Amino acid sequence: MDSSTNSLAATLTDHLQNCQGIRELCCLDDASADSSAEFPDRASMMEVRLQAQEDEITLLKSSLADALRRIRLHDQLLPLLKQQLIAVNPGAARVLNQVCCSDGCTSSRKLSSSSALDGICHRPTSQLSDSVVTNANGHTESPVSMNSRPRPATLDRSTQTEPILPGQDTGQDRAPLPRQVLSLQLEDALPPGKLEVEGTRAKLHRVPGLEEEDEEHEENEDGGEPEKELSWTSSVEEPIQRTTIRGLQRDDCQDGSCSPEELGSASASVRTSDQNLSSRSGPLTPIQEGEKKPLGRRNSEKLGNPERQRKRLDKKAASSANLLTRSPSLENRAKELVTGAGSPGSRRGTYSQEMSIKMFIRGRPITMYIPTNIHNYEDLKMEPPSERLELDWVYGYRGRDCRANLYFLPTGEAVYFIACVVVLYHINNRTQRHYQKHTDCVRCLTLHPDKVRMASGQMSGVDKDGKPLQPCVHIWDSITLVTLQQIGLGTFQRGVGLVAFSFADSGAFLCVIDESNEHMLSVWDCNKGTKHAEVKNTNEAVFAVEFNPSESANIITCGKSHVYFWTLSAGQFTKKQGIFGKYKKPKFIQCFVFSLTGDVLTGDSEGNILTWGKSAADVKTLGKGAKETFQIMKQTRAHEGSVFTLCSLQGGSLLSGGGKDRKIVRWSADLAPERECEIPEKYGAVRTIADVDGEELLVGTTRNAILRGTFSDGFVAIVQGHVDEMWGLATHPSQSIFITCGHDRQVCLWNAEEHKLDWCITLEDYGLCAGFCPNGSVVSVGLSTGRWMVLDLRTREVVSESTDGNEQLSVMRYSPDGSFLAVGSHDNFIYIYNVTESGRRYTRFGKCNGHSSFITHLDWSKDGKYIMSNSGDYEILYWDIAAGCKLLRNRFESKDREWASYTCVLGFHVMGVWMEGSDGTDINALCRSHSERVVAVADDFCKVHLFQYPCPKPKAPSHKYEGHGSHVTNVCFTHSDSHLLSMGGKDTCILQWRVMGGGGGDRRERLASATSTSTSTSSPEPATS
Repeated sequence: MDSSTNSLAATLTDHLQNCQGIRELCCLDDASADSSAEFPDRASMMEVRLQAQEDEITLLKSSLADALRRIRLHDQLLPLLKQQLIAVNPGAARVLNQVCCSDGCTSSRKLSSSSALDGICHRPTSQLSDSVVTNANGHTESPVSMNSRPRPATLDRSTQTEPILPGQDTGQDRAPLPRQVLSLQLEDALPPGKLEVEGTRAKLHRVPGLEEEDEEHEENEDGGEPEKELSWTSSVEEPIQRTTIRGLQRDDCQDGSCSPEELGSASASVRTSDQNLSSRSGPLTPIQEGEKKPLGRRNSEKLGNPERQRKRLDKKAASSANLLTRSPSLENRAKELVTGAGSPGSRRGTYSQEMSIKMFIRGRPITMYIPTNIHNYEDLKMEPPSERLELDWVYGYRGRDCRANLYFLPTGEAVYFIACVVVLYHINNRTQRHYQKHTDCVRCLTLHPDKVRMASGQMSGVDKDGKPLQPCVHIWDSITLVTLQQIGLGTFQRGVGLVAFSFADSGAFLCVIDESNEHMLSVWDCNKGTKHAEVKNTNEAVFAVEFNPSESANIITCGKSHVYFWTLSAGQFTKKQGIFGKYKKPKFIQCFVFSLTGDVLTGDSEGNILTWGKSAADVKTLGKGAKETFQIMKQTRAHEGSVFTLCSLQGGSLLSGGGKDRKIVRWSADLAPERECEIPEKYGAVRTIADVDGEELLVGTTRNAILRGTFSDGFVAIVQGHVDEMWGLATHPSQSIFITCGHDRQVCLWNAEEHKLDWCITLEDYGLCAGFCPNGSVVSVGLSTGRWMVLDLRTREVVSESTDGNEQLSVMRYSPDGSFLAVGSHDNFIYIYNVTESGRRYTRFGKCNGHSSFITHLDWSKDGKYIMSNSGDYEILYWDIAAGCKLLRNRFESKDREWASYTCVLGFHVMGVWMEGSDGTDINALCRSHSERVVAVADDFCKVHLFQYPCPKPKAPSHKYEGHGSHVTNVCFTHSDSHLLSMGGKDTCILQWRVMGGGGGDRRERLASATSTSTSTSSPEPATS
């Protein structure tokens, strides 16, 4: 065994002892952490230290395997080299025989090529005596004089040197033996007929994989006594030096025919024979006494210096990595060494870089290990999937902060909007059509007098680079859904708040109020798309705008504490403010309509309906030049609280909708109450009313519901949705139903086939995540307080509940067989529960402790034994649940594991979904289809992406779909992969996408075809949406 092997063995022993001590400290720290909350992180710190020690042990073991291999090669090459020398020059045989015959040594042990490095410690007296020198095998040599005394061997395990034997050259003439012998290739021992010869030199090759160790032995590290060593360069021709033959002489001592004392005389014979050999042998070059190899220097290095020790370990690791790459059998041996020692493995340096790649998020490297079924990563071709998405259904309605956004068309469709989509819902056939040309949230809507054309305005928003998008108004055909005109692109600021068509001229003009500080009022030519006039309105909020039905030059606006009467003449606006006079001025004027007599009726925050009319100029009070004014003619008490909406009916009747009292009141033409009804409290206040046929009504509410009904029969909900930000989404394992939860504290179960809400319950805290049990009978919901509960789908009762920590929960995931439930929390832990009684009983099984940030996503393996998890600091960890929630430190071993679901946003198979320059929060969620063909991605830029699966290469192409008006918080496929569900955050919208197209074939077949090197022509890439 050579010096590196001896050093590695000693260092390995030290590290094993250190690890044992750290394990004991970890046990003590665990006990301390359990009993006291004062030191919660000590166990984690000790675990990190233990991991570092175990990583170094793994590297040492690999290097030890490297040294063992070199020793075997050394043993094999010595006999072969002797045979070669004998075959090339018979004179060498006589020299070897002469040396062996004169040897009287009876040692039964073969000398090592580095005699003092076989692991046997020398007695200290061997360094001090001038008359006795003990060699590495314990033999006593004859006395030598001070002039020829050999340099003693050192006892430091890391700096052992061999003693110089009598008769050997000292100092500069001596060179260690192992490097020359180890560096001879097997082809050097071939018969003369097969030996490659160039000139008169035999070519010597270096053993592959040993370059790093040579460099390590050559560097000058610490200063000290110089020691010279031959360095070999791959494929460089070298003469056979005398030290090589001397090594052969030593090797012959193994048969007991020679002794170390006689090596000096043998060396002289060899030097004499060298001259004879050079004169008789063709292939061998004469060896001149003055010729010397450039010698390296090996200096003392102490184990006490950790930095230098780490450098040595890194170089050993590099050497081991090369050997493992080039020798499959040695790779297996190294793996056996690691397994046999019980080490959890190493995260670095053990495997070649061809087996892993790195991605960077915010400058942090994330290592991804390539599965074994991908043979050529660079040849992988990323294409958009053959599957596409088509918007099938939109759940929800935006009534909480918008007005006058519900209309009824002659086609039997109700028109309303949510997020970036204008929905046309047939109330009898229960079908939907969608206008999807807007690029950000729709904010307002109006119907043209022809009952066909619609105008809708959107907000500005920002793109993925933070640049503002320009708001505009779209005029479109409600039958063909074709955009007829795009008005004001680049003109409006922040967004479009209100729009209205003129009536007197059959809708030739469109009035627009934007969301700037001055709420600019502009009039546009609908046919030409040009601006006719513009004026600053007010700095206060504006709630409504309308043209006078009998005069297109007159426009009325209302809002906070004001009613303005505008007159447009020759492209210029003049404004008159309504005078409240003796009546109390309300804080808000919420809405207004025109009566059949031309009067203006307004509804305000005081619950009154005010009738406005013109009054003659008061010349007596205001003097000459006084003009007519608009004053309150009548005040009618209508509701308790605000009047949110007014709707004119045929015949002059009027409908009003209340806020606080939730009442709908029908008034006669002279504002006498006729009928009233109250909508259920769970739907909120009345936001807007649309007349269907004079009797049936559509009512939009402040809790994002649309009701249909009459005064006599009451009202039922035909459209419902969440009213605050949503995050929790889960689909049933065998039925077309799904569940959602969000900040509105509602848990809703939806039917994806019938497009309706099955039931909804309200919780004490808001829900953030949900997961169905595989048997489909219960669903678990995680809340913001660390509490989670299990609901029975049929009875809606809570069958179990528990609390883990005091921070919000982010993931609820059952194992494939339903025997475990994993609960991911923002306290950095994953809590594991045993599940029994068909999902109705839960007992704590363990806790996964190892993440340094909050849990974001997790998935179970198909066998239900392992978990893959992501955290807020972009970490990927793997856990052995069956072994007691143990952290798997060697992530390489999980590269081929198959996962029952794939929702983790970080992983090799989904690495390509990340855009260049992503900051780690740009992707909120993803979901792989059950067929494992595609993966859907929810991003922070209101988009849903569809990638092929797997998607392991950066900048992979995808199909991109718009519709959401806020960050997309979650996506999920239905059990049959027929539909994809996506959930918006602030837009409170759920979009149901139909999955279209997609050929057959398993994803493994597609992966195999992608990694093949065949030259078949690929099909053209489909265009992205």
